[in-house]
Amino acid sequence: MNLEKLNAKYAALTIDERVREINKDFADMLVTSSFGITSAFLLHLVQRAHKHQKIYFLNTTFHFQETLDYKEQLTKLFNLEVEELVAEKWKNNFTRTDKTWTKNTDFCCQINKVEPLENIKKKFSVWVSGLMAWQNKNRTEKNVFEEKNGILKFYPLIDVTENEMNQYYEMHYLPFHPLKNKG
Repeated sequence: MNLEKLNAKYAALTIDERVREINKDFADMLVTSSFGITSAFLLHLVQRAHKHQKIYFLNTTFHFQETLDYKEQLTKLFNLEVEELVAEKWKNNFTRTDKTWTKNTDFCCQINKVEPLENIKKKFSVWVSGLMAWQNKNRTEKNVFEEKNGILKFYPLIDVTENEMNQYYEMHYLPFHPLKNKG
């Protein structure tokens, strides 16, 4: 199925239908989570539709303790199978010791985010992401699907408003990240 057809098909679906339908079109999907502020939304949808879907957590080792605690909370709440992706130990140690993030954030991200993902990304044909257009002005023109860096990216929540997301959290009694109210 080509990109135009995928976008036309999935744009007409609800978010629940999108998340359920993806496995009919793709047998192998990569689901990643940062366990950030809005992560419970996508994780809840995925868990309801695909109970045994593995979730990959990119552990940069630079996370706030609250994020790690939230990861544990959501893992237990949704009974998730989470696999951590971590940079090679010596490279990660170098970025910590060198404080590379203060000198060259792109290089630091390359080591701690891009490389660990590159190692598994090639095993999958579609990568599920929880991006929502309202979160950033650069996301407003995104479709449900896009080709990016050699993989098909799937954004089932891209057209959800902040209000709709908040209603979903309330309706399903989902916990927000503990740092949400601190900005």
